[in-house]
Amino acid sequence: MAFVPSTSTGYEHDRRTWLVVHPKGVVGRLDGDRLVFPTDEEVSALGVATTEAYRLGTLDGTDVVTAPWPDPSRRVPAPFEPHGLRSLAAFLDGDLFGVVGRAMHTCDWLTTSRFCGRCGAATARVDGERCVVCPSCALRVYPRISPAIITLVRKGDLALLASNAKFPGVFYSTLAGFADIGESLEETLVREVKEETGVSVANVRYFGSQPWPFPNSLMIGFTAEWVGGEIAIDPTEISDAKWFAADALPMIPPPLSIARKLIDAWIADVTRR
Repeated sequence: MAFVPSTSTGYEHDRRTWLVVHPKGVVGRLDGDRLVFPTDEEVSALGVATTEAYRLGTLDGTDVVTAPWPDPSRRVPAPFEPHGLRSLAAFLDGDLFGVVGRAMHTCDWLTTSRFCGRCGAATARVDGERCVVCPSCALRVYPRISPAIITLVRKGDLALLASNAKFPGVFYSTLAGFADIGESLEETLVREVKEETGVSVANVRYFGSQPWPFPNSLMIGFTAEWVGGEIAIDPTEISDAKWFAADALPMIPPPLSIARKLIDAWIADVTRR
């Protein structure tokens, strides 16, 4: 499987991979343990406006196109149903998971950029560039990308994991937060860890990054080391936080997420010694 992104609106193939984005996820049907996306004929039968389609690139001899579900109040007819990106991790490999994420991010951008934020005129798509433009005042609007740090904090062989206040008890994960105006990512990390858990950290090191379309984040992963402070959570953000050993972990995030990759890398480090 090889996805090749493109900003050209013209189709290159006779077949398309349709990624229809519903407010609850991407529309597909299950065929055993495989997720199947609708065909051209099925998209028309579902009532999706193909004129709203946006080409993302090519994948395995098909054009990958995305379009928003036309009416959020209208139920998706069986056998199709919307699948949230988190649940899709069980059905998709890493490459296709990333393509579906692009579709969700793109549809969010298109639906929130239909009109110019400066003068209110309807925008038009630009061929050859991931952009819409206002024909009245020439404002160009690109997909919004919101940078957020995510970090695994270590204290010797222990790792600081927390449970999100919005999803208490579901699982424990690494700490994360959005960058503020005028901050470096390193400054964001130090501030977010302190605000959410009361812990001070240093020795911040880059780990990796992952697009995370909820709806438009770019997660930038780091590791950091505890240098002081006792855990004192911010209950508006965190329901619980603890230091965990690698052999006594709670439920942690599923594979494919950068949070899990951070945790797995820490486990590999402490268990190979």
